[in-house]
Amino acid sequence: MKKFFSLIAPFFFVAMITACGDSSKKEASSETNATNSTEVSQNSGSLDAIKKNGVIRIGVFADKPPFGFIDEKGVNQGYDIVFAKRIAKELLGDENKVQFVLVEAANRVEFLKSDKVDLILANFTQTPERAEQVDFTLPYMKVSLGIVVPADLNVSSVDDIKDLTLILNKGTTADAYFSLNHPDIKSLKFDQNTEAYEAFSSGKGQAFAHDNTLLFAWVKDKPQFKVAIKELGNKDVIAGAVKKGNAELKAFVDDLIVKLAGERFFNQAYELTLKDAFTDDIKAEDIVIEGGKL
Repeated sequence: MKKFFSLIAPFFFVAMITACGDSSKKEASSETNATNSTEVSQNSGSLDAIKKNGVIRIGVFADKPPFGFIDEKGVNQGYDIVFAKRIAKELLGDENKVQFVLVEAANRVEFLKSDKVDLILANFTQTPERAEQVDFTLPYMKVSLGIVVPADLNVSSVDDIKDLTLILNKGTTADAYFSLNHPDIKSLKFDQNTEAYEAFSSGKGQAFAHDNTLLFAWVKDKPQFKVAIKELGNKDVIAGAVKKGNAELKAFVDDLIVKLAGERFFNQAYELTLKDAFTDDIKAEDIVIEGGKL
């Protein structure tokens, strides 16, 4: 038996090396340089480092259509993705020189702090609390909180859900809002956006609070649900975010946002990715910010 293993061991080793080589070749021959990852090397997010590496690592969502999601072909799509590719094109000369790093709402700040990403474009609502931990770019989208409920439920204010179970996505603005202002409301919290939607859809909760922009899109083809409260709390903005102190990358993105206003870039991105996802009563001016100015 020992002799048998001594004979096959070299062949096993060669096979393993060959398999690894084949895998590398497959990765290198992919259609674009844009890739997905949940584990990335820790590098500085400075402009020089990004240019030296030849790729910008941008944290995006995988499960928040129409803003950031992966389609049935495994390709990143959405409003944030269109912007991410434009940043790569302006910075590195090729829109495919972006590595999409998949994030959850609760780990966006940590991924910046630990240098797992250079930039976050993941439906990131700008708040004073978050601004203490990261540096936000100029905003490119408007947002507020909303609450969706079953269509036959009579809800017009937060008081109407105090006896219901509220579904929340951990680390979101909705999570922070209800934890601070309505801690008495019973809630179920989930790490992943898809888990939260599934819990609500299956009846584990009777109300679901999230960014109103996400909810407007989610209910469009679901007549059994409605956005009962369209605006709750502050009227906020969505922005990109970089690691605290990364002034170079922030300035680059800010300057690009101002520049893109000349071509109405975000209005075009809305037409391409968001318009068909919303009902006809939602207009571009309800969502889009051009040039970083409200």
